[in-house]
Amino acid sequence: MPELPEVETVRRGLLPHLEGQRIARAEVRRPDLRWPLPVDLVQVLTGAMVTALRRRSKYLLADLDRGGTLLMHLGMSGRMLVQDASLGDFHRDPAILPRHDHVVLTTEAGSTITFNDARRFGMVDLIREGSAHPLLDHLGPEPFDGAFTPAYLAAAFAGRRVPVKQALLDQRIVAGLGNIYVSEALHRAGIDPRRAAGRIGAARIAALVGHIRDVLTDAIAAGGSSLRDHRQASGELGYFQHSFRVYDREGAPCPMPGCSGSIRRIVQGGRSSFFCPACQR
Repeated sequence: MPELPEVETVRRGLLPHLEGQRIARAEVRRPDLRWPLPVDLVQVLTGAMVTALRRRSKYLLADLDRGGTLLMHLGMSGRMLVQDASLGDFHRDPAILPRHDHVVLTTEAGSTITFNDARRFGMVDLIREGSAHPLLDHLGPEPFDGAFTPAYLAAAFAGRRVPVKQALLDQRIVAGLGNIYVSEALHRAGIDPRRAAGRIGAARIAALVGHIRDVLTDAIAAGGSSLRDHRQASGELGYFQHSFRVYDREGAPCPMPGCSGSIRRIVQGGRSSFFCPACQR
């Protein structure tokens, strides 16, 4: 499932082709993805201008000049494909089959943006003007928001017995984090993913906030992680996975300077956790 860096990478790739552009044509080629698509999706999008392209947690949001917002989630295999004369000839990866092109937007400037999703775990919906959306209502602050401070995180962790790894995956506490980058941030911070969230001191929480931001910044700069199905909007593979310190490195030596331990894999809440039991406490 794409996490914050992957979605932010896609957003940045789409910006020059979608933000400030008017949609000349909208095509919907099936009635549903993970959930049914709005029956008036084509009507709402055709002729609308995208005034802003935003990200909230792991969702893409395209604000429309006629009111309302297009809400999108990539799911497990969703990808946004861009065809534009400014990019040169469009060479489609033969593994990305056209039969999985479910929503296609063509702008007046000539760009074509295609939502392709082989497994159909992605979603496309409309947020009506003046309305909220249940998928966004419960979300906590973004990791880069000013509200995500050490004091905030300490208060959110206070008294909680749940392991810190699972606490950080709770989107009500902090939005956008997922399995990969929580594992990486906890390793940088030297915190065992099994440690109870409420038993982490203030100084370590302050350091953790910084490491969360650092690992996300590094991943965005590298274009996200191309595990399995993720692609950038340009079609390129991300490469942050080559910088993983612990994720998917079971049995490898710990890369922390001075540590002689090796990476261990355990299962927490049905998900793999990777950490070094020698230097993460």
